[in-house]
Amino acid sequence: MEFFRGVNADWMGKAKYFVALSLTLLAIGWFSILRNHGLRYGIDFRGGTLVYVRFAGPPPIDQIRKGLQTAGLPNSSIQSISDISNANSRNDVVIGLEQQGQGDESLDAGKQAILDVLHKTFGTDTSGKQDFNSITSSALAAYLTQKDPLLLGTSAGDRYNQLAQKLLSARDQDRGGVVTGFDQLKSVEGVTPAVLSSLTSGFSLGNFAIRNVEIVGPKVGAQLRKQAILATLYALAGMLVYIAFRFEWVYGAAAVIAVFHDVLITLGFFSLFHYEISLTVIAALLTLVGYSMNDTIVIFDRVRENLRLMRREPLAEIVNKSINQTLSRTILTSGLTFLTVSVLFLMGGEVLRAFSFAMVVGVVVGTYSSFGIAAPIVVVWNKYRGQGAAPAGSAADKRVVATARR
Repeated sequence: MEFFRGVNADWMGKAKYFVALSLTLLAIGWFSILRNHGLRYGIDFRGGTLVYVRFAGPPPIDQIRKGLQTAGLPNSSIQSISDISNANSRNDVVIGLEQQGQGDESLDAGKQAILDVLHKTFGTDTSGKQDFNSITSSALAAYLTQKDPLLLGTSAGDRYNQLAQKLLSARDQDRGGVVTGFDQLKSVEGVTPAVLSSLTSGFSLGNFAIRNVEIVGPKVGAQLRKQAILATLYALAGMLVYIAFRFEWVYGAAAVIAVFHDVLITLGFFSLFHYEISLTVIAALLTLVGYSMNDTIVIFDRVRENLRLMRREPLAEIVNKSINQTLSRTILTSGLTFLTVSVLFLMGGEVLRAFSFAMVVGVVVGTYSSFGIAAPIVVVWNKYRGQGAAPAGSAADKRVVATARR
């Protein structure tokens, strides 16, 4: 499918405008980074505690935030999360707390501080009862063995261990981890009215449950930052080698510079809009690197083909023609990708917001950098070398063009 036929835009003549736009975006973004004393890193990189909580109903975000502030934890973060494949997850939140102090003790203290705030803010038990939504299988089995609601006596064996596992399986799998009434457990195999009565008298039912706790130490966070940087650099180095081998080294250098340009502008936008850099954002940046590089290679490949057909034309004209010939492909791929990531940004939820934001910015910047940054670099370099139409390709391609010129 081709939307644009007979396009004859002078892209190289407008290169200065693209360069000016890029310099402006880089200046604004990196001024924001310097003013904010660097990028904002997520707990993945800076270390801290993440507590995943599921509520019986819509999570009261404002109440949670007020409880954290009252407890002296104003720097904590709260995110609602939702998985469309799991109806129970729509009531989930993630509470993050940056590490305070040094050592593992501070991480444990952060975890306990969040749990204390939740229990204080939402605790429904005033009689010292255990919360059934937070109890473990072994503790429940011990309680049932002690109360012996089935009157098994010394012949109980593992019956109560099995019953405890069934009860918690019904709680976690059927009820999403939050039981709001003990009547919901009637259908569990082995549960009798006596068992329900024993549970009612011995346990309370809170309106939330702790689904998971993740703790990232500062050493791990620093190591993850280093590995993320190395992964990006290795990807760029590999692409540079490939393009230098496939075309010429200047083409590889131009493509890598353009990708660096895309990443730097995207990071600047992250600072401007106060998004955190997390592992999912690094995945988005690596995806952006591959996407932008692919678009650049498509243009360079068409340039190489046209060099064989337009041997006497200036390189700038050849590049313009190549960009115009691939314009429909660029509009189709970039436009559809942009629509997809835009929907993800608007409707994908808070957890994917930073990832999709990186992709939205990256698709736009990566598309124009292919013809507005990478291609002009090749033209300027060949003009600097005094070659208006330097061949781009293998040694065989160069001999073909050289023979034609003679």
